[in-house]
Amino acid sequence: MTPFLKSPVGRAVFALVLVVLVGALFNADGAFFRWDTHRDLLRQVSVYGILAAASTLVIVTGGIDLSVGSLLGLTAVLFSLFSIHWGWGALPAVALTVVAGGVCGSVSGGIIGRFKTQPFIATLAMMVFARGLAKLVSGGQKISTAVQSPDGSYAYVPAPDIFDVLGARILNDNVAVVTLIMAFVLLICWIFLMKTATGREFYAIGGNEEAARFAGVPVERTIVAAYAISGALCAVAGIAQAVQELQGDPEAGSSYELTAIAMVVIGGTSLRGGTGGISLTVLGVLIIGYLEKILSINAVGEETRLMLTGTIILAAVLFQKKRS
Repeated sequence: MTPFLKSPVGRAVFALVLVVLVGALFNADGAFFRWDTHRDLLRQVSVYGILAAASTLVIVTGGIDLSVGSLLGLTAVLFSLFSIHWGWGALPAVALTVVAGGVCGSVSGGIIGRFKTQPFIATLAMMVFARGLAKLVSGGQKISTAVQSPDGSYAYVPAPDIFDVLGARILNDNVAVVTLIMAFVLLICWIFLMKTATGREFYAIGGNEEAARFAGVPVERTIVAAYAISGALCAVAGIAQAVQELQGDPEAGSSYELTAIAMVVIGGTSLRGGTGGISLTVLGVLIIGYLEKILSINAVGEETRLMLTGTIILAAVLFQKKRS
């Protein structure tokens, strides 16, 4: 095996090339070679890619966040409620939604950092709580352009301009705005992890928390920051989900956390923390995205897709363990 293939990046690139070759071989009568297939793929993975970026920040600290899907559902409901039903402007609706996501994340981080609770347990609790809160706020219904009047009747209102802007395609319909949002989020997260002192502290905690503490890293505060940023990014994903569906669904994001974590792990970031990063997550997003798209255009059933994805995740984790 060449030195390149021994590296996490090399292995992820090799896996991506294999998946693309499979797509070229099983191209569904040329559908794989059309640009609209790849354009739609990038749009479809945008929400997952944002959640994967959020998960990466947490995983490099040695943690895990099971609440990202539920936070997406909650923030999608909140954003739709603020902008559609309450008629708020785009800026306050976006800002308060992102703050709400960050607060939920910081609660998880505080429980983990201060009370030394296992991340699995803390974020599992937040996952259940956020889903329940989404249903409470929405009354168990989708928050859409059908607004209920006091007399019980429904009247349809136009979608706010922010929905048209963020849900649009630009450059002659070749690129979705949500794809650009995903790319921007991934870039900012890469810069944060690789170029800032706090980003380096994330890696230090994931590598050895006690050593990081002795080195002067504010461990508790940094863990809270990791989960708070993750929660804020979940809100960005929730907004992107809402504008694409023209509604806030309290059930949105169910099981999305599994796909997001799978993208991070398949890219090559270790679940043990301390290694990996956004560049690997980008490769993981593309691997899962292309795999799903190839199976979809070839009319492979969802049950088979789920089983295949699960098998690939297990293989990736076992391969990481063997390498370590």
